[in-house]
Amino acid sequence: MAVKMHILVCGGTGCSASASHEVVTELNKELVAHDLTDFAKVVVTGCFGFCERGPIVKIIPDNTFYTRVQPSDAKEIIEEHIIKGRKVQRLLYVAPDTNQSVSDSKHMEFYKKQLRIALRNCGFIDPENIEESIARDGYAALGKCLTEMTPAQVIEEIKKSGLRGRGGAGFPTGLKWEIASKSRVGEQKYVVCNADEGDPGAFMDRSLLEGDPHSILEAMAICGYCIGASKGLIYIRAEYPLAIHRLQVAIKQAEEYGLLGKDILGTGFDFEIELRYGAGAFVCGEETALIHSMEGKRGEPTFKPPFPAQSGYLEKPTNVNNVETYANIPVIINKGADWFSSIGTEKSKGTKVFALAGKINNVGLIEVPMGITLREIIYEIGGGIRGGKKFKAVQTGGPSGGCLTEKHLDTPIDYDSLVAAGSMMGSGGMIVMDEDDCMVAIAKFYLGFTVDESCGKCTPCRVGNKRLLEILTKITDGKGTMQDLDELKNLSNVIKDTALCGLGQTSPNPVLSTINNFWDEYVEHVTEKKCRAGQCKALKKYYIDPEKCKGCTACARACPVGAITGTLKNPHTIDQDKCIKCGTCYEKCRFGAISIK
Repeated sequence: MAVKMHILVCGGTGCSASASHEVVTELNKELVAHDLTDFAKVVVTGCFGFCERGPIVKIIPDNTFYTRVQPSDAKEIIEEHIIKGRKVQRLLYVAPDTNQSVSDSKHMEFYKKQLRIALRNCGFIDPENIEESIARDGYAALGKCLTEMTPAQVIEEIKKSGLRGRGGAGFPTGLKWEIASKSRVGEQKYVVCNADEGDPGAFMDRSLLEGDPHSILEAMAICGYCIGASKGLIYIRAEYPLAIHRLQVAIKQAEEYGLLGKDILGTGFDFEIELRYGAGAFVCGEETALIHSMEGKRGEPTFKPPFPAQSGYLEKPTNVNNVETYANIPVIINKGADWFSSIGTEKSKGTKVFALAGKINNVGLIEVPMGITLREIIYEIGGGIRGGKKFKAVQTGGPSGGCLTEKHLDTPIDYDSLVAAGSMMGSGGMIVMDEDDCMVAIAKFYLGFTVDESCGKCTPCRVGNKRLLEILTKITDGKGTMQDLDELKNLSNVIKDTALCGLGQTSPNPVLSTINNFWDEYVEHVTEKKCRAGQCKALKKYYIDPEKCKGCTACARACPVGAITGTLKNPHTIDQDKCIKCGTCYEKCRFGAISIK
């Protein structure tokens, strides 16, 4: 009997951490117990994107979408849905606006405005089965390039598509390939995939590699054909064990099928790929630092020119693109440059993958057409701010980006608009903040990250950013002055103008964007010694309302430094000089008598 139904289970890192592998085990046990292994099959896929609702199980062909599935739900899914054809209502997604169950993901707000090009196979195929990739046009683009197009024609198609690098800089991909193809013709060249995803809260590249590794291998081979390279290298951080495993499986399968290695498809074209592991250094996301790391040297950037396309890995011409950029290549070849360039805006073509995180209801991985607004992403796809709180800011572009505010909500998402608003596209991290976030503390967090991750090669980054962090720490400790605010702005601009690489040059962006958009918060920290969000510990003050205090003594007994005094059944008081702002009293009070000011 042919398999009639497929049970797709998310096997990405997020769902795996929530025991989706146990769900798979239980589903298979139930299929065996009911003698249904010839009728239904469990398929482990990559990320569906809706991480907030994982683990996710999807039944094909009726497209039923189950959320937050636990191993104990497997029996009911098999007995009710697979055997009796009745959907398990309690596992369906409930739309928050209508309170109605939604069984098909096409009708969920999270997916309605998405357009999955790079993520086209994630959540649809078994990433460890090359035949499923081939069934969805995997390696068709490579075959077309090798048998029907010249390298110059392929490059022209990529140029015509308008695809720009998705790693952050947004350099035209076709032009980058063209430069590498014309550089030192006849010499050994290299194709490099940058999978060193280091932005806090970012998981785009990891999910792509876990869900559709063959699309990346195919695109690298196409690039090799175009620039005259026979060797590909994937630089991936060692913290991505699942992505590494699936890449290893995919490379082995592609070699066995004659899609990598010698004489690919009998065309005489040779191309092999190997993995290189990084140790998690943020600076190695910069292409010259990445290349040095692969060579066994310190991961430090170098002055350009020469660019990697002229002298890169082992001083040979090298093309470097990130994972998402490569993921778009096969689709452009298969569907045409005109199709791809019809999506997006005039200067930002196609779609962009974002990792939507922070104080947002629908945390997850999304792919949207360029030109969509922040408002649409946050309030429609993202489902609004968690807990009904007020939106305050969104950080785009990671540590190198900036904080955008309510006045920017209708800003279209494209390279130029985000830069004009004081931020940047970056690789695709998007962290949403609410009214409880302190923007001075946010700037301090990102500067702390940058200081820790600086390679230390140039003085502006090594010393300048440390000085910025010291000033921000001084301000959050309640010791700042108005002169410190002037110094923050001046020093930030000097670092932007003088740092060696893009990471150093953009590191002051969180400081400058928060100063520009939340100047009043900085002034409050300095002049009033006040943090309106209550996040800066040194500026917190706990007060007991004598009208609400019942004199139960719970707070006094819990205080570790004896800062609270009072007698039984009488209002208590807090000695501000003794208080260490630990918050224990606030947690212990059962009558809401203690407030933070």
